[in-house]
Amino acid sequence: MTGILLELAQVLLVAFLAPLFAGMLRALRAILQNRRPAGCWQNYRDLYRLFHKESLQAEGTSWLFRFAPYGIFGAFCLAAAIIPILATGLPLAPAADVIALVGLFALARVFQVLAAMDTGTPFATLGAHREMLIAGLAEPALLATLFTASLLSRSTSLSVIVAHLEQLRFALHPSMAFAATAFFIVLLAENARIPVDNPATHLELTMIHEAMLLEYSGRHLALMEWGAQIKLTLYVAIGIALFLPWGIVPTAEVAMLPMTLPVLLLKFASAAVILALIETLLAKLRLFRAPEFMATAFLLGVIGLLTFFMLGA
Repeated sequence: MTGILLELAQVLLVAFLAPLFAGMLRALRAILQNRRPAGCWQNYRDLYRLFHKESLQAEGTSWLFRFAPYGIFGAFCLAAAIIPILATGLPLAPAADVIALVGLFALARVFQVLAAMDTGTPFATLGAHREMLIAGLAEPALLATLFTASLLSRSTSLSVIVAHLEQLRFALHPSMAFAATAFFIVLLAENARIPVDNPATHLELTMIHEAMLLEYSGRHLALMEWGAQIKLTLYVAIGIALFLPWGIVPTAEVAMLPMTLPVLLLKFASAAVILALIETLLAKLRLFRAPEFMATAFLLGVIGLLTFFMLGA
């Protein structure tokens, strides 16, 4: 019973703190660019406003256009349940396979791409094609990164991987250094961050993720925006679980959670600072340079795998 309540608390924590994390990232980026930030709570106000607006549907769209926001939001909430964020050994831990996790992210992307193409508008279709281009390059790099971690623990279960890496304390693994760099590049690409995409852009010809949302409004747009914020939070949580797992407690030691929760929040705050610095210091790449950027991530992931096979670490 404790495990079920903890898993439910983890999903609710991710869902309700994801807008705060995205708002903190946006505020830090504005401060670094000498602009006045809107505040860390602005995303909550935006979601509240959108949920109270009418949802309009483009003419000629099918049921898929209406269903996609709910499918995307549900897929990310399920992913939040199987990622060991607060503790390992939760009730859904047997389902927390790295391949299943990548599959959930891919399912959400398929919903979003099909819904964008269902509208039949040029910009939404263009954004869908660009999204699949990025996804086709990012997913192999993500799998290579996750497989590097799974080789160390001899398991593809995220719960087992995190528990094994947490026991290693501060042991140095060259393969994980390559994997961490590859994962960071994938995080930027999969979440429409600079240098691959600009989440704040309003230029239709340069849009990737935002172009697929142009036809949405009201609660449907709120769910899509909320889902994107949860996705960013989940990617940061995966990075913390794989490369900084210290502080994630087993379910049997849940009494230690009040002491480890501030450490987890500090890790997320540090991740927000790093992402804000990266987005401030780098410029957006041209679309045709994005494959080279993603190929670097895949190459680093493969080097991580080869390093493990050669050095065993």
